[in-house]
Amino acid sequence: MSTKVPQNNTDQEIDLVLISKKISNFFERINASIFRSIQFFIRNWLIVLILVVVGFGLGWFLDSTQKSYKHEIIVTPNFGSVDYLYDKIELLQSKINERDTLFLRKEVGLANPSIINNIEIKPIIDVYRFIEDKEKNLELIKLMSENSDVNEIIEKKVTSKNYTYHKILFTTNKLISDKSTIQPILNYLNKSDYYKKLQIVGIKNIQEKIIQNDNILAQINILLESFSKSINSSRSNAVYYNENLQINDVLKTKQNLIIEQGYNRLAIINSDKIVKENSQILNALYTKTVSGKLKFIIPLLFLFLYLFWIYLFQFYNKQLLKEVSIEEKKK
Repeated sequence: MSTKVPQNNTDQEIDLVLISKKISNFFERINASIFRSIQFFIRNWLIVLILVVVGFGLGWFLDSTQKSYKHEIIVTPNFGSVDYLYDKIELLQSKINERDTLFLRKEVGLANPSIINNIEIKPIIDVYRFIEDKEKNLELIKLMSENSDVNEIIEKKVTSKNYTYHKILFTTNKLISDKSTIQPILNYLNKSDYYKKLQIVGIKNIQEKIIQNDNILAQINILLESFSKSINSSRSNAVYYNENLQINDVLKTKQNLIIEQGYNRLAIINSDKIVKENSQILNALYTKTVSGKLKFIIPLLFLFLYLFWIYLFQFYNKQLLKEVSIEEKKK
């Protein structure tokens, strides 16, 4: 027993020495690599400086001449035209990808279609408006969320298309104006014989609702006026009216009709177009991609390519020397 313990201690000491040596060698290799890198840049400082200056200048030129701008239009599709709207935007995107300038000029009416890079449409998620006064929508979300996450449900394409507002987003490489770009796109989206017929019928229906609701409100006002006179004339009659005409329900009906009339008059204003524009934001500088950052990216790219070329050259020379030595040994 006494002879094994010192042996184990010795083995442990040897292991610790080996580990410490490996760690020391590792840091030495790192220091050597850093030293060689510094030496390389000192020896080639002029080439590195030229690459950085040229890259920065080229990047600055590209940043100043190839700017990208983003634009946003918030719209409301009326008369059940949401699928029609999404299909139209997808068609525009396909024509932009194909660079079909003839279609974009003739059918859409864009004066300079080549400046548009891409276009897309996204819903503005507004769950509160989606379920507002619509118990069916609330029950639908509850039912669909039983087997999946609520956030997934409200962001699904099937659900999101039913939101009131949608954003049309597109980017260009030049500044645009409402007249040259926005209005032609909106006119193109509103160019549909089928939905124009629906628009005529829809507006007529809203107008008829307004007329009928006004008539009902007038009748309710007459009834309430008569009820008010009855209160002043006889307390017993007040009890009679309260029990038989359910005046509280009449008042509630009047309140609901007034609210509905407000929505109907707003609907008339918002129904003047198939795809109604609500607001727009134009010519915001787009900086999410490499746009505006090329002055920093290109110098780094030049340095990387230069270092990569040096590495390939050194690798080739090493392999060439190996091949030469092998051939000499064979001889």
